[in-house]
Amino acid sequence: MEFFRHNTNIDFMAQRKWAAAISIALFLFSIGSLAFRGLHWGLDFTGGTQIQLSYPQEANLGQVRDNLDAADFHDAIVISYGTSKDVLVTLVPKKASALHADISNAQNAIVKEVTQALPGAKINEVNFIGPQVGKEMTSKSILAVFFALLGTMVYIAARFDLRFAVSSTVALIHDPILIMGVFSFLNIEFNLISLAAILTVIGYSLNDTIVIFDRVRENFRKMRKASVIEVMNVSINQTLSRTIMTSVLTLTVVLALLFLGGSLLYGFSLALIIGIVVGTYSSIYVAGSLSIMMGLGRHHLIPQPKLVDDRP
Repeated sequence: MEFFRHNTNIDFMAQRKWAAAISIALFLFSIGSLAFRGLHWGLDFTGGTQIQLSYPQEANLGQVRDNLDAADFHDAIVISYGTSKDVLVTLVPKKASALHADISNAQNAIVKEVTQALPGAKINEVNFIGPQVGKEMTSKSILAVFFALLGTMVYIAARFDLRFAVSSTVALIHDPILIMGVFSFLNIEFNLISLAAILTVIGYSLNDTIVIFDRVRENFRKMRKASVIEVMNVSINQTLSRTIMTSVLTLTVVLALLFLGGSLLYGFSLALIIGIVVGTYSSIYVAGSLSIMMGLGRHHLIPQPKLVDDRP
């Protein structure tokens, strides 16, 4: 099954300057949003308490929010969890609870206040994340993304060429920044599940990029008289059907998660949707175009024969 014929001849590289301008504009917009608006950090990074409640009848989420607000939990997040009778409440640390030196005492105090604010609710599970744990999560998350990008760059440099390594790494930085920019602009909660989606997007985008780069190296051997731009265009066209088919099928599954997965998977599925679209785009216009801009040539991928002086 193919969406495009083998003889498809779309001149992708002809639009590389426009694509570069769009990428730079979106990248700067995302950086600006992150700088001025910041991310809406989830409980995993800020610390706080997460309580799973259940009611004997269908829960009134609006009433739960009002009761918690009256109990001085003004920033409480209340969502359905599982069935209509189950509720997941996320609470940020209160100033009063910060006075408790013992974490268990702070947790017990919060549970007691919630129990008084929500009569009739049964507490099934309580998860408490301290501020120090949140800071540790943040630092480890940054390290995870950094080492993922570093490992990717080393791998591509060893398998292909340093120009491919740099251009693909720039593309992989481009994709998460755009995703986080959307999260920042729309004020969507960013938690460990969203971070997992970003790491998934890095791997997904890299896969598309590697397929194109591998075809470029192969076509350099076959098309000995073609220019670098011609080889890049032919390689992208030859892998276009595979790229579109993979992206469409993956988007089908992720869209099902977005609409049917509930609020807990909303950030994860949204990040994947943005990442799949942006990752497919960046594999063509960011990684491919940047490698050409950096002076990619046939001799960088194909070993040149050594001249042997056979004179006596």
